[in-house]
This record gives sequence, structure tokens and C-alpha cells, in this order.
Amino acid sequence: MRAVVKNGIATFHPQGFLDGNNAGALLSVEDIEATLRLNVDMILISLKHVIFFNRNGLDQFVKLFAKAREKKQVVVGFCDYDEKKYNAIRKFYEKDMFFSLFQTYKIAALFSNSFNNQNKTVLLYSDDKSQRAAMAIELHDRGHNPVIAQTLEDFLEKKSKEKNYDVIIEESYLGEVGREIAARVTSNVVIYSINGFLDNETASKFNIEYHNNSLNVGFRLFVFEAYKVVSMNVHALNFFAKLASAAAEYDATICFVGMSFEKTPKQFKEYLEDAGIMFFEKMEDVLGNKSLLSDLGASGAAALKYKRVLTKRIVAQLPYFVDAIVETLEMMTNAKAKKERVQVEKIAVSQRGELLASSIGFYGEIDGMIILIFPKNIAKKACELLIGEETEDENLILDSLAELVNIVGGKLKTLLSDEKVNVSITLPRTYQKIEDVLEVVKERKGVQVDLLFGGEYFSFFLTR
Repeated sequence: MRAVVKNGIATFHPQGFLDGNNAGALLSVEDIEATLRLNVDMILISLKHVIFFNRNGLDQFVKLFAKAREKKQVVVGFCDYDEKKYNAIRKFYEKDMFFSLFQTYKIAALFSNSFNNQNKTVLLYSDDKSQRAAMAIELHDRGHNPVIAQTLEDFLEKKSKEKNYDVIIEESYLGEVGREIAARVTSNVVIYSINGFLDNETASKFNIEYHNNSLNVGFRLFVFEAYKVVSMNVHALNFFAKLASAAAEYDATICFVGMSFEKTPKQFKEYLEDAGIMFFEKMEDVLGNKSLLSDLGASGAAALKYKRVLTKRIVAQLPYFVDAIVETLEMMTNAKAKKERVQVEKIAVSQRGELLASSIGFYGEIDGMIILIFPKNIAKKACELLIGEETEDENLILDSLAELVNIVGGKLKTLLSDEKVNVSITLPRTYQKIEDVLEVVKERKGVQVDLLFGGEYFSFFLTR
């Protein structure tokens, strides 16, 4: 079967019935390899003309997805399906969903390189909070304007006004892009998802640069979600022990959740515990225990271990950092920004009233971190825009603040890319106490920019 290739997206269109008897004949390894030679960035299988499929039939395609990913980092997945097909696929692969699902080709196109910076207004909803955040960040990175529905009721209400949106995303799923171990952040805890047999490839799949920058931003608790891990060998054992040793230098903690040692030597667990790694049966045992979270470092923060100074190259990009922040906040608060002061100094918090903060790291051709200090009123306005209503819920406001800073990071990444400076960004860390921010940066100098938004002061601090 030949793919229809348009704007970097290759789409296969099987027809009729897909089962174990005929799926292999419809699409072959040679078809996939020929498609990859066309330098596409997305390979999709449309289910529009598929009348029926079963697990055996889809397995043939999923195996080819895996082969495509081994050869080249491309997005792979299914598109053009109805609710019944979507639910069936999710049920079939709920434990190992590395590929993506796009309800329509139009939705898939939003996540392709050929449709970047088209400024589409997108309503999106998923009952999975991590998926909502991942899609929103990806859309922002690609130059679109996502509107996030936090609940199904909220989504249905917004959807009824569909003329307000260029695209509406539902019943879609972003699979893992690339071969790296997936990461997400909940309650200032970085959570890595690992599965299968852990061996010497575990280190190559783990983005150590991202991890180190997360430490630099101020994250102090890292959890490996290991429910789907079958076993590990000595190579993985040594990797995690070294990771724990390095984390200890930052007063950070590494935990494993849901790890079974039925097929792993029991002494491996003892060795990891001696290295400082903690083990828990369920994620709720960690995230649901506020006292434990505080003890393990999720609530506070420690001073950065290594002192680094700003480089001239980073300072030269300062206008783009400011532009990313100003554009985002003006959009979120509907207020114009006025620059009050720019100075190279230690971080200084002169504002009065309730303050919240968030930090995000960037790394690549340049590296460092930015810290944003918000009056609570600005954070609440941003939260109101994201969830569609006013709230006094502190956790919800902090979550919205994290999403806001993600948007800033996405804009920054795009602006720097236009200047041929390539960076990646970490997920954001939020702070309820300004004292914790000050503890992170300690005596470190940086560039501080104070801005005025509608009578409210806001500070931006760039450091390394």
C-alpha cells in the first residue's frame, strides 16, 4: 500500500476488514521504509474506510509503527475514527500506548511541522490531565492558541459555541514522541514513566540533560512510575544508583512506585535503597501524603549546588526572553506591560502583598533558568482565562501558573529558534512561598526585569 504524502504527513488508507489474516498484506515493512525516505515527520493510518478491526489486525500496524520509530523520530498513529473505534484502541493498548490518536486528519495536522505558526484557536479536552497539558504545551510550541476545557461540562458548553474555534480536539491522544522516557510534573514532583525490561538502553532513553536542568530549576523529588516494569539487570541497577548519588548532591530524592521484584533479584532493591532510593506501592502513597511530600522536598527547595554565571550569549538574547513573557501576559491578562527597570544583580523581591512564583529551565545551545514572580491577582487572572471561571483554589491557581509558564517557555523556544538558537525547556516548578525561590538562587546574580501590568508589579529573573 502506498501512502498519500502531503505537507510532511504520510497517510495510509486501508479499507474493509482488518484482522490478523489480512492486515500484514495491506502494509509492509518495505512500505514504511519507502515512506521514511520521503522525509516525512508523521505517519498515520486512516481508519475512515475501515469497517471492522480487531486487536490482531491492529497489532500488525503497531509493530510497523515501532519499526518506524526505531529508524527515525517521527510521530506515528491512527486518525479518522469514531468514538467506538477510539475506545476500542484505548482499551486494546491502555498499558502500552506509544503511538498517537488523532480524531481527524485536521487535528493531526496541528501537530505536524508544516502547520506551525498558523495561529489557530483550538479548543481541547481530554479526561486525562497529563494529556491536556501535553497537548496545550505542544500547540503553544507550534504557534497556536489552545483553550483548555478542564471538565467535560466545560468542554460541552464551549463546544456549543464552535464558531469561536478553528479546531476542536477531543478523543485524541499524544503518544510518546521519540524514544526518551516520558516525563510529567504533578505537585512539583517530576514523574518518569518506565516499563518493560530495564537494561543498558535505559540510560540512553533517559534524557539526563533534561533531568539535570530540572534539578537546576529547583525540583527536588523525582518518581519513577514502574508499574509496568518486568525486571532490570545490573546495567540498569548501576544507572539508577548513580542517578541517586548525583541527586543527593542537590538534596534531591528519587523514588520508585509500583516496582515488583518478582523477577528481579531481591538484593537489587537493597542495593538501591542503600543508594538512597525509596520504594512505594502506589502513587497515591506519595502524592496523597502532603507531609511526606514536604519531607521529600516537593514543597520547599534547596540552594543550587553549582554556581554558574550568565554568558554574553545568553544576555544577548534577553529581548527575546522579555518578548515571550510580555506577549503571554498581555494575552492572558488583557493589560499592557510597562518596563520599569532592568538590572544585573541578585534577585530582589520588593513587591508587597501575596506573591506566587514559577521557574522553568532551558538547555541546548544556551542553558539557564528563568524565574517569574507574580502578584496573586495576575496569577488568578491567568487561571480564570485558562479554566473559564474565577477561583480561590490555591492548587488550581498554581496549576494554571505552571501552564502559563509553559506557554512562556514555548514562545521563548520559538523566538530563539527564529534566531537560529535551539533550546529545549523543562516543565515548570511552582512556589507558594517566595522564600523557597530565594533559597534556590541564593547569592546567584542574574538579569532582573521589573514590569508593570495594569498597576501590578511583576518580576522576571534570568540566571544560570
